[in-house]
Amino acid sequence: MKRRTFLYLAAAVAAAPGSALASNYTMTVHKDAGCACCAAWASAYSKAGYVVRTVNEPDMETVKAGFEVPSELWGCHTAKIEGYYLEGHVPLEAAERLLRERPPLAGLAVAGMPSGSLGMGSDPGADYDVIAIPRDGSKPYIYLAVNLG
Repeated sequence: MKRRTFLYLAAAVAAAPGSALASNYTMTVHKDAGCACCAAWASAYSKAGYVVRTVNEPDMETVKAGFEVPSELWGCHTAKIEGYYLEGHVPLEAAERLLRERPPLAGLAVAGMPSGSLGMGSDPGADYDVIAIPRDGSKPYIYLAVNLG
């Protein structure tokens, strides 16, 4: 195989959804047993190539407090991946950026359950923010603004 062909193929594989980046990571999703949107969110990550393990929790408040997720940013479920947490309906592109860049964050959060966010159905006017929570306790900031409208 020529070097140029190999490089094109390697670039295509790396850019494809469910790429090697995702397949290298295992995440644990903590959720309420009967929550359908949590299952839909976890399924989207699984389809993208992440190895997803779900744990049905009797007390999500205790889980979130244990991970030190700021209560004003609590979402539906909490996932743990590579030393970070993903709180709520964090989209795939935000998690992939986090894992690629490795910033000094505790995690990412999508507060509440915004319509049109990953796992929350289709809403062409979805508009919400993914918030970055720094490890050093400094002020959270917008990591990714999602505006589909």
